[in-house]
Amino acid sequence: MTRTEASATAEESSVVAKLSTLDRFLAVWILLAMAVGLGLGRAVPGLNDALAKVEIGGISLPIALGLLIMMYPVLAKVRYDKLDAVTGDKKLMISSLVVNWLIGPAVMFALAWIFLPDLPEYRTGLIIVGLARCIAMVIIWNDLACGDREAAAVLVALNSVFQVLTFGLLGWFYLDLLPGWLNLGHGEHLDISMGKIALNVVIFLGIPLLAGFLTRRIGERKLGRETYESGFLPKIGPWALYGLLFTIVILFALQGRTITSQPLDVARIAVPLLVYFAVMWFGTFALGKAIGLAYDRTATLAFTAAGNNFELAIAVAIATFGVTSGQALSGVVGPLIEVPVLVALVYVSLAWRRKFTARSAERHGLPIRRADT
Repeated sequence: MTRTEASATAEESSVVAKLSTLDRFLAVWILLAMAVGLGLGRAVPGLNDALAKVEIGGISLPIALGLLIMMYPVLAKVRYDKLDAVTGDKKLMISSLVVNWLIGPAVMFALAWIFLPDLPEYRTGLIIVGLARCIAMVIIWNDLACGDREAAAVLVALNSVFQVLTFGLLGWFYLDLLPGWLNLGHGEHLDISMGKIALNVVIFLGIPLLAGFLTRRIGERKLGRETYESGFLPKIGPWALYGLLFTIVILFALQGRTITSQPLDVARIAVPLLVYFAVMWFGTFALGKAIGLAYDRTATLAFTAAGNNFELAIAVAIATFGVTSGQALSGVVGPLIEVPVLVALVYVSLAWRRKFTARSAERHGLPIRRADT
């Protein structure tokens, strides 16, 4: 180990030692939240039906509340005056569009047909998951991995626009047109309006983004930037993880009975999802490194590429094929696999961050600095 790498390792250990109990054992809390949610959904009769009734336009209000609590503190940390530096990064913007809207859906389509050729309902559900690009929970994964907050805000906003404009078109292409071209059988049709997709975007991104933006503007005006960042933000910071854990409990409580009653089907659906997350995250991370992006933007690019909008995928599957359909089950299994996998990838990303920092410092003859966490 070089002196630079040793310094980076020591610095990382120091940062870890300063973490709160909540942060340090995040993976444990998330797994417990998943278990609690599954247990509640299985043990409490009628709980999932009661939670499912609390919705507007097919969107679960408890999940919306959890995502709002989760995303608000992170979006309040974003330096909105720096967004032009992100939008001017053509490598990042073009790479994100290509990976999210060309490569991602194509990879999921291929994996769904490779692993589930005999299960058309599950296959269709997976393809829908691949079409729903992440605009919400990726914010928290990116922040935990010390990615670029401003870049994450821009990329999820970009994804939201493309989601409204192209979701229906891509659904028709991958579920109806392409299977016919490839002689793979009859296609499927999605019953989802652009208005419903726009409502999904407004609730899961628009509201917390507006709240974060207004908090930053008003907070800096009233308190000054230094007091806002050193005094106010640390107070609301833990609520991001509280919101994440709450969302996970509610999500898995809603679908606990469905998941636990069909373990073999869940396993069949899980395999292509595991491959998908690995291919998208590691492939995109390698892409970011190859085109010369810094660690923080490389991590942001990778997490926005690997994550999916599970709420939209589940809503579309239920609206089109029914709540008990195989397509809906595939959407439900999505977050069951995505949450622990992306948590693991946060730790992988942080380990690689140390190497990025060390190598960059060696190249430029600079001392190691601790990145903003």
